[in-house]
Amino acid sequence: MDGSLLFEFLFFIYLLVALFIQYINIYKTVWWYPYNHPASCTSLNFHLIDYHLAAFITVMLARRLVWALISEATKAGAASMIHYVVLISARLVLLTLCGWVLCWTLVNLFRSHSVLNLLFLGYPFGVYVPLCCFHQDSRAHLLLTDYNYVVQHQVVEESASTVGSLAKSKDFLSLLLESLKEQFNNATPIPTHSCPLSPDLIRNEVECLKADFNHRIKEVLFNSLFSAYYVAFLPLCFVKSTQYYDMRWSCEHLIMVWINAFVMLTTQLLPSKYCDLLHKSAAHLGKWQKLEHGSYSNAPQHIWSENTIWPQGVLVRHSRCLYRAMGPYNVAVPSDVSHARFYFLFHRPLRLLNLLILIEGSVVFYQLYSLLRSEKWNHTLSMALILFCNYYVLFKLLRDRIVLGRAYSYPLNSYELKVN
Repeated sequence: MDGSLLFEFLFFIYLLVALFIQYINIYKTVWWYPYNHPASCTSLNFHLIDYHLAAFITVMLARRLVWALISEATKAGAASMIHYVVLISARLVLLTLCGWVLCWTLVNLFRSHSVLNLLFLGYPFGVYVPLCCFHQDSRAHLLLTDYNYVVQHQVVEESASTVGSLAKSKDFLSLLLESLKEQFNNATPIPTHSCPLSPDLIRNEVECLKADFNHRIKEVLFNSLFSAYYVAFLPLCFVKSTQYYDMRWSCEHLIMVWINAFVMLTTQLLPSKYCDLLHKSAAHLGKWQKLEHGSYSNAPQHIWSENTIWPQGVLVRHSRCLYRAMGPYNVAVPSDVSHARFYFLFHRPLRLLNLLILIEGSVVFYQLYSLLRSEKWNHTLSMALILFCNYYVLFKLLRDRIVLGRAYSYPLNSYELKVN
């Protein structure tokens, strides 16, 4: 996991490279232009590019980097009054500059384009607000930093009900401001894990981790789609009807940008430490396997109790069904599908990392194949530039996989050697 500022800078550079490639795909010159045409001497039709739109897209893509700069400067603090004044002035100048560029580009776009085209400028925010502002369950991730898993169950229930009542009392404007603020920077702290001994606390911890994981996945999906929309789709919406471009190649570039942004954001928002936390919680939760009626009729069976930590292999009855404990420790509700899904996803700590490696590796191999078969100069250039970015992402994933694979296999190997 990179630092917040470093990741936002690298992510912004990647999006700028992808935006530059999309403009090459759209505005490259074609062979049938006459020799005396102004564009025949250049690689791109620069006179057709809307620079106000390019500046607007750049500001929208830089929103997370700008907020990360402000956040890091605020965390550093001020050693003296002069340092404090310089810090406040720099923040004011940076925000004023971004706001002025945004307003300047919007005014010029309003003058030169139709209302239908202008609606595409803020479409992602229009979709995000109804999806996230009205679902207050996603705010449950805020409880994780306030939980102390070693306290008594009554204290946990009281704190959860109190925070839940406060969340319900929020009006639409506060939810809107909170949701929009999250779009600038997603520096959500990683929850802590203290190996609770009470089954109720374990299930409560799992519920909070599920809400936090769903919130992070929602942020990854939105920000990756947001990036792909402004980088690869929005420039297509402002192309003149008389302008020719390769639609299939541009759409393929859109898909590649979305996949790469998804992998990069997932790696940052779901780091190895967070996946290890989910793995430990899943190991404490356990899993139940539903058995057929009439099977194991001679084996001892128990009535499932929510206050018992069931060992592996025990048979219990719950809701008129027979279940067998599959994990080393089992406190999950046998009939709860969400508990079974949580255990399936996270009982193997490297499952998510392996999935990301598979996705990124498939993208790299496909791009290498496309690079070998490309015949046009813009295809070769775009694939080469994107591949450099993907090599870095794939290298980090493989490095983490090798290190974590050895780390998770070490305790088991050392235990086997000790037994032998």
